[in-house]
Amino acid sequence: MKILNIPDFISKSENYTEENFPNLDINELLQSAISGKVDNKNIYSNIFSLFGKEIVSTLRILANVLLIIVIHSLLKSVSENLGNSGVSKITYYVEYILIVTLVLVSFSEIISVTKQSIQNLVGFSYSLFPILLALLASTGSIISVSVVQPIILGSIIFISNIIQNFIIPILLIGTALGIISNISDKVQVERLSKFFKSSIVWFLGIVVTLFVGILSIEGNLSSSVDGVTAKTTKAVVSNFVPVVGKALGDSVDTVLGCTNILKNATGVVGIIVILGICISPIIKLTILSASFKLVSALSEPIADKNIVKLLSHIGDVFKILLAIMIFIAVMLIVGITIIIKISNSGLMYR
Repeated sequence: MKILNIPDFISKSENYTEENFPNLDINELLQSAISGKVDNKNIYSNIFSLFGKEIVSTLRILANVLLIIVIHSLLKSVSENLGNSGVSKITYYVEYILIVTLVLVSFSEIISVTKQSIQNLVGFSYSLFPILLALLASTGSIISVSVVQPIILGSIIFISNIIQNFIIPILLIGTALGIISNISDKVQVERLSKFFKSSIVWFLGIVVTLFVGILSIEGNLSSSVDGVTAKTTKAVVSNFVPVVGKALGDSVDTVLGCTNILKNATGVVGIIVILGICISPIIKLTILSASFKLVSALSEPIADKNIVKLLSHIGDVFKILLAIMIFIAVMLIVGITIIIKISNSGLMYR
């Protein structure tokens, strides 16, 4: 563990999880994973605590939005009864501006949190994957490392840059177009906004399919080659090294097995740390998306149709941000599990 600089990995992991999982001891978690017994109660309690905090925070925003809608409905009813359409239009624009202001405050915050979480996930992957690949090489999977390493590290760098520099700006443009489109029936750019949103969803789906497919195929092919090569090497050592050949071969198997256990435990810790990094924005985005959709449905009988469409549009935007966060987390978790599976398959061949 010292040779592979795992203590430094533990320290960095605790820095990434201290905000969302403050009571989680990474060193203790690693030791538990090595022994095959991981206590998840602390993780579950932290997740439930985050749920409660985000629900309270979201309810405040939604209560303000509903209050604005109700007040506007009353003013609109009074102005229409008085036959003053000008006042009705003014109150509508005031309502729209107030709701957009409330939404943009939370939207700006969640965009900042999402970008920071993506940076943390990428930064953590730079600490995790070199150790996992070193442990994978230590189990004799040399070919697998040479194949998997460029795929994983290259994909993480490329995809994270694409998301931060192109996908999120495109989503911001789509959000702005959706807000502009709902101000008045005379301004219609809703289809362009929907095109931007659907393009992002298609991009994420295609990329994750390619990433998982290529990594799985290459990993399975290389693991079988590594397994047969290692088995052949052990047979040569056992049969042709005089006196101690059999004992040497068995000792090598024991060392490789222990290294594999350490690799699996490190992978489990890595998955939990990834969860600790992205769980807060995922919970926040899930609650915001569902809540704005719910408010859109509840306010439909009394609110203007453009307000209802605006709230539904914002719910869709939060849903896409949620998809982006889940996409990156799943990509990293799939990478970890495939690395674990590669050496496990290699050991089976032996």
